[in-house]
Amino acid sequence: QEGSLCAQHCLNNLLQGEYFSPVELSSIAHQLDEEERMRMAEGGVTSEDYRTFLQQPSGNMDDSGFFSIQVISNALKVWGLELILFNSPEYQRLRIDPINERSFICNYKEHWFTVRKLGKQWFNLNSLLTGPELISDTYLALFLAQLQQEGYSIFVVKGDLPDCEADQLLQMIRVQQMHRPKLIGEELAQLKEQRVQKTDLERVLEANDGSGMLDEDEEDLQRALALSRQEIDLEDEEADLRRAIQLSMQGTSRNICQDTPQTSGTHLTSEELRKRREAYFEKQQQQQQQDPPGHPCEKPNTSSGALDSDLGDAMSEEDMLQAAVTMSLETVRSNFKTEGKK
Repeated sequence: QEGSLCAQHCLNNLLQGEYFSPVELSSIAHQLDEEERMRMAEGGVTSEDYRTFLQQPSGNMDDSGFFSIQVISNALKVWGLELILFNSPEYQRLRIDPINERSFICNYKEHWFTVRKLGKQWFNLNSLLTGPELISDTYLALFLAQLQQEGYSIFVVKGDLPDCEADQLLQMIRVQQMHRPKLIGEELAQLKEQRVQKTDLERVLEANDGSGMLDEDEEDLQRALALSRQEIDLEDEEADLRRAIQLSMQGTSRNICQDTPQTSGTHLTSEELRKRREAYFEKQQQQQQQDPPGHPCEKPNTSSGALDSDLGDAMSEEDMLQAAVTMSLETVRSNFKTEGKK
């Protein structure tokens, strides 16, 4: 889109070539103005209507580059093309499916654009878009109905359009559009917004010299690394502690089979353990001497009871050891969580 020359772009997009220039369209507009002036003069050059007509600006063109439907219609007559109002009751009575047409010209608030079939596909050739917009056959009727609802005037182009390279190429292949084109103003607004955001970011970096954000990020990274190291150390300590517990439990099991019983809940010294062991063997010897000779291998009930009691005491000590270890682990975890919150 160049200026407000949408009518020129509309015609050239329809014909797929640089067939019309602003000068040529202006010449057609001046010719139409002269024809209208001559018809008004037939009523008398001294009439009030004629003087009013001369004072009014042209209705076929203006300084912005806008051209009327009469200019476009006369320009297309050179190519043997005719415009029919799509909204008119006469055309609607024909009940022609829009997909069977070849092209449309749409107008709203002094803006013109073309919708044309190239090959076997429809395209919106609006000059305000960054590129052609593909319109599916099923969406074409809905697209035109939406334009009518928005207030557009739609004209059907009747006649044979000139051959063009795009039409010949798309007769052989079909295209797929991955991204919809945007409005030119929308794309420029996005680029401007990106430049503003970039400028604001550079201004912030210059004000802080880039150190504030970097220092904050570096502190967060250091804290994360410290917590990670503490977690690894804690896992290593737990693994070592569990291995020590396992070895202790194995040692306790051997003591249950080899040593003399201990009093539940009491920690004995080596001297006390030796004395109890001697008393235990003396008691066994006395009981064997009192046993009848026919039962040399029978074990006294007291010894069996003492052994069961010793086993119960040893297991109680093992449970106490396990409970103490569990409390140690919970204390370590609690300290780690407290350090993490700090």
